[in-house]
Amino acid sequence: MNSFSLPRRALVGASVAGALLLTAALPASGAAAAGPTVPPLDTKALRAAISDLQHPQATAAQLRVSGPAGQWYGTSGEADLRTGRSVRADDRFRIGSITKVFIATTALQLVAEHRVGLDTPVQHYLPGLLPKDYAPITVGQLLNHTSGLPDATGPDVPDMSTPEHVLDHRNDQWTPERLVAVSTRGPLKFTPGTEQEYHGINYVLAAMLVEKVTGHPYGKEIDARVLRPLGLRNTSVPGNDPKIHGPHVHGYLAMSDGTLKDATDFNQSEAWGEGEMISTTGDLDRFVSALFSGKLLPKPVLDKMFTLPSPDVRMTNGSPASYSMGLQSVTVNGVTLWGKTGERWGYNSAMFSTKDRERRVECSFNPTHRDQTQGQMTRRIADAVTKQAPERH
Repeated sequence: MNSFSLPRRALVGASVAGALLLTAALPASGAAAAGPTVPPLDTKALRAAISDLQHPQATAAQLRVSGPAGQWYGTSGEADLRTGRSVRADDRFRIGSITKVFIATTALQLVAEHRVGLDTPVQHYLPGLLPKDYAPITVGQLLNHTSGLPDATGPDVPDMSTPEHVLDHRNDQWTPERLVAVSTRGPLKFTPGTEQEYHGINYVLAAMLVEKVTGHPYGKEIDARVLRPLGLRNTSVPGNDPKIHGPHVHGYLAMSDGTLKDATDFNQSEAWGEGEMISTTGDLDRFVSALFSGKLLPKPVLDKMFTLPSPDVRMTNGSPASYSMGLQSVTVNGVTLWGKTGERWGYNSAMFSTKDRERRVECSFNPTHRDQTQGQMTRRIADAVTKQAPERH
């Protein structure tokens, strides 16, 4: 397993998200343009995409494809290695950074209610939290990852360089204030708004903003504004509870000697506000369909989720900006999708859709190593859901 620590959260997540960037993202000039009609489903390719559990090594996988252009659901592997139970459609899993889409939706609802301004500095809402010498960082810059905030540093950042160390820290308790403190010890990486770098701390601050403006825990706001209205009964914000309640898929980590250990029970406070939620493929499909249809946000605000930064703003590695306010834009086989990837220890997931909802894709698989090999599964799924099926003779 590659080394990992709090400062590298964005890097590890980005390696998986980057696997979806098989071609250039949409031009960063504004809302998405109409793309080609999605091809008919190739069920053989879909099945093959999730059946290979050796590349990467994984214990289970599930894939849901929905929309008027075709529907399919399939699984492979075992939800629980101890009992040998197969994966079921109602099995819950950790969705990691897909949590950010829920946070962005809630924050943008507050924008629509004129309680939050996208061009207002976060320092206005959370005074005294960020260093005094930091330039103003707007709410919009948090949501589209152009804040310039630095990585976490310091002796109190845990060593997660081996799988054994990871499990040693599975019960660590973090607060959002502590997450911000370890992530703001250095200077800003760049002037806010001039570059883009995917960074979880942006959404820790966005969740803190939601709590400050509403006076309620951000999980309560997501529940009241999204989960209950849409009937997402299998989706939750666990808080400090390390368990996944109800039917669920277990996540496993390969130890240094190759043996697998169950990593399902894991305190998610280290991902507070940016990666701690639990859901199912069915709930995620209902969520993304409702979101893109305008049921959760008025069109002028929803359009912000389909708008990339201006063309002169690029990722810090020089590639085109690919993150909007809450979503990521990818184009695979000529089909443009919007959504988000997510990962936690033992879990990897994705939720994407064409803007018109003709093709919606939700998947989850359970890699035993948290490294770039995970991209193999991600690439197979992305290719399978967007490519033209071969003609039959």
